[in-house]
Amino acid sequence: MTVSLDAVHQRIQLQKTVLPVMYGGVDFSATPERYTDDISVSSMAAYADKFPAPPADMVARVRAYTMLGDVTADAYAALMPKYGFKRLVSMLQTACDEGIGAPPDAPPELAALIAEMEVRPAWLDMDLVRKGAELNRLPMAVFAPWTIRGAFLATFMNKYTALPMALTGTLSNTTAAKRVNETATFFTVTTLPNALEPRGEGFKAAAMVRLMHSMVRFNVLRGMSKSWDKSVYGIPIPQVDQMPAGLIDVFLLAFKMVEQGRTEFTPEERARVEFSRYRCYLLGLPEDLLMDTPQGIIDIMNARSASIREGFDDATCGELVRATLAAYLPPDRSLGNRIHNSLERRVGRMVLVQSFLGGSVQAARDMGVEVGFLDYLVAGLVLPMIGVKMALYGAAAKVPGLRELADRRLVAKIHRLLRRYGHAEFTTNAEAYRPALPAGAAGQAG
Repeated sequence: MTVSLDAVHQRIQLQKTVLPVMYGGVDFSATPERYTDDISVSSMAAYADKFPAPPADMVARVRAYTMLGDVTADAYAALMPKYGFKRLVSMLQTACDEGIGAPPDAPPELAALIAEMEVRPAWLDMDLVRKGAELNRLPMAVFAPWTIRGAFLATFMNKYTALPMALTGTLSNTTAAKRVNETATFFTVTTLPNALEPRGEGFKAAAMVRLMHSMVRFNVLRGMSKSWDKSVYGIPIPQVDQMPAGLIDVFLLAFKMVEQGRTEFTPEERARVEFSRYRCYLLGLPEDLLMDTPQGIIDIMNARSASIREGFDDATCGELVRATLAAYLPPDRSLGNRIHNSLERRVGRMVLVQSFLGGSVQAARDMGVEVGFLDYLVAGLVLPMIGVKMALYGAAAKVPGLRELADRRLVAKIHRLLRRYGHAEFTTNAEAYRPALPAGAAGQAG
C-alpha cells in the first residue's frame, strides 16, 4: 500500500497530539544525530560500493519513519501509571487468548490495539503465510538454536540503536540470556501452524512485543532515563528499527536472487516473503515499508542502513556483545546443556566475526571477544552437520507422505525448543533501568 509522504508526516505529528505525555517534548521538525544522508559515515559505509543508492522516495520515507513510534500500542502502554505494567500485560494476554471481552473492565486502548492487529491488509494471502510458516519451521527448528545468539548481536553493533537494550538492563548476563531466549521464542513460535491467526500464539507474541517496545518508549520519553538525548537518539525503537530482525531473511533471499539475475520469486520464495511481511505487519511495521519485490526489499533495507550514523560505543555496544556471549542460555545446568551452551557459544563468536565484523578476528578482540582455534573447529564441525540435517529434511519435504511426517517432527521439535527457551514475558520494568553514559562520553570505534 502506497502512502504519501505528507500522510506519513501527519501521522508522525499526530503522536504529539494524541499522546502528549510521551511525545509532547519531542520536536519532530528536528533531525536527530543518529540520522545521516551521507552513506560514507553511515552503518552501510563498508558495503556502499556493492549496492546502488536507494531511491530518493525510500530515503525520504525512512527519514520520516525514524521519528515514528507505535501510536496504538503506545497509547496502551501510556496507561502504566494507572494500571501498572503487570496488569497491562495480563489484560493483553487474556484478550489475545480469550477475546477482547474477556479482561474485566478492559480499557478502550486495549480494544484498539487488538482491533488494529486483526485488520487484514488488502495484499494478505493467508494460504501463502501458512505455507511460509511451514517453510520457516526447518531453519527455526534446526539452524536457529545454534545461531540465534550470534544473530542477536546484530542489534548491538550501533550505539544509536543499541542504547534502549542497555537502558533496560540487558548488560547483565542473566538479563541478556532472557532477551536472547525471548527473541528465539518469538521467531520460533510464529512458525507453528496457524500461529499468526487471531488467538494464535504467534499473534499473541507479536502483541506482547509491541507492548514491550511501547513500554520502553513510554519510560524513556517520560524521563526515566536521563541519558536519553532526543536530539542525538531521536525516538526509542522507531518503526524502522524493526526492519532488520523482521526482514533480514527475505533481504538475504532477495540479494541472492539479484546476484543470480532473477527478478521474480518462485512460489516457495513468495510464501517466505509473505510470511515475513505479515509477521512484520502484526508487529506494527507500516505497510509502505513492506516491499514485495526483490529489488524493493533490497532498496528499503539499504535505505534504512544508510540512514543510521556509524557509531560503536564500547560502554554500550561492547558491553552488550560481551554480556550476550557470556550468558548461559539453557534452562538448567545438566551436563548435556552445559556442553551445548559451550559449543553454541563458540558458534556464536564465529557468527559475530563472519557476519558482522567482515571476518576480522582482530575487530572481535578489540571489543573484548577472544576468538581462537577451538571456535573455528567447533563451527567447522557443527555448521556442516546442521547443513546435512537441513538437506535431509528438505529432501523429505519433496516426497509425498514423508513431507507430512517431516513437518510433524519439526513441529514437535519446535515445541521442545519453546520449552527449552522458557516462558517469554516480553516486558520491561522501569525499575530495572540502568543509567547509561551520556552521548559521547565513551570512546567510539568503527
